[in-house]
Amino acid sequence: MKYSITLLFTLVAIWFLWSGHVEPFMLLLAAFSIGLSLWISLRMHIVDEEGAPVQMGIRPFTQFAPWLGKEIVESNIEVAKIILSKEMPLNRNLITVQAGPKSQLGKVMLANSITLTPGTVSIKMEGDEILVHALSFEGAAEDLSGEMDRRIQALEK
Repeated sequence: MKYSITLLFTLVAIWFLWSGHVEPFMLLLAAFSIGLSLWISLRMHIVDEEGAPVQMGIRPFTQFAPWLGKEIVESNIEVAKIILSKEMPLNRNLITVQAGPKSQLGKVMLANSITLTPGTVSIKMEGDEILVHALSFEGAAEDLSGEMDRRIQALEK
């Protein structure tokens, strides 16, 4: 039930964010489309902890997302420097990063966050290890430092 309510509030928030309409007819259409989407999702049995991860609360949006955004911007600048330099100092390598999160959601968040950071791509995840391809040793060093891992583990508490 809590996943259904979370999905409902998420759909309403997205609708208002993207449309902004408050005319009665538009609100009626919104209620119809949101209700239909929720009904179809419930009928398909896809409303669960994976589709609406409420177990972490709002903390991923208030604590982790701003930090990840900053990391993405910094990595973009580093990758741009590598690409725009005349020597193009690429030191491509594969590294194995230990995934500290205990839950599957935490491990997936870690792998996706690594991939979102320019210059690194999560290739394979087996058990508690993530194989990462990095364009440079500097990018790989950030993944090996474990700051992202520690932040995701803090969300699980």
